[in-house]
Amino acid sequence: MPYVKTNGIRLAYERSGSGEPVLLIMGSSAAGHVWTMHQTPALHQAGYETVTFDNRGIAPSDVPPGKYSLADMVADTTGLIKELGLGPCRIVGASLGAMIAQEIAIESPHLVRCAVLIATRSRSDAFRRAHAAADRALLESGVRLPAGYTAMRTVLEMLSPKTLNDDATAATWLEIFELTGGQGTAGGQAWIEADEDRRAALPAINAPCRVIAFADDLIAPPHLAAEIAEVIPDCDFVEIPDCGHLGYLERPDRVNTAIIEFLDKH
Repeated sequence: MPYVKTNGIRLAYERSGSGEPVLLIMGSSAAGHVWTMHQTPALHQAGYETVTFDNRGIAPSDVPPGKYSLADMVADTTGLIKELGLGPCRIVGASLGAMIAQEIAIESPHLVRCAVLIATRSRSDAFRRAHAAADRALLESGVRLPAGYTAMRTVLEMLSPKTLNDDATAATWLEIFELTGGQGTAGGQAWIEADEDRRAALPAINAPCRVIAFADDLIAPPHLAAEIAEVIPDCDFVEIPDCGHLGYLERPDRVNTAIIEFLDKH
């Protein structure tokens, strides 16, 4: 896997397919190869090259000690775009990856051709703040929860009731999360503050954007995602039913259609 040096660290990345490039930015504690399950094959078929990478804290990219900030992640990704000569490029980001994309579009508009912002938000509310605070308190306590419990909680938080109510599908997801529990989890990323209200800054984005929200998302619920679409001047909004925060894995066909339809226009 090739590497690029940016912002004082080394990021592992992968380019595949052919055509105009699309940079995909993964969310918190997840590896870039998650995109390869469903999104990169669809983008290749649609005629795009894809660029995926592992954020800081996810091996084989560097895992610097300490607490990371959103500014760290933005600087990392901005540097990667410059080093690979991608800009202005199409960007697809999910969750934390979408927040990174939003900040790049604000700070470095010349690097962004257009952006698809998946499962995103521009602020926190009371529940989301409490959720983040509880996760950090657990991390600080040093308590290590059993893999089975962690898998159960992850499935509850990340997937839709429709998925959970299907015995075979739910069992598969529980097994996946239990087997991968604790692997690739970036402790430094857990400290990234996502509570600041950025609605006043978002109107500065001049690149066309699409927000994709998931109807059953507990982390970035549709009403918070819709606020972004309302304040970015050239931005539309797509809500996909029957999926939670990992909707790009639960309902990949619907998500891929929404991504490619938008990219083809821009």
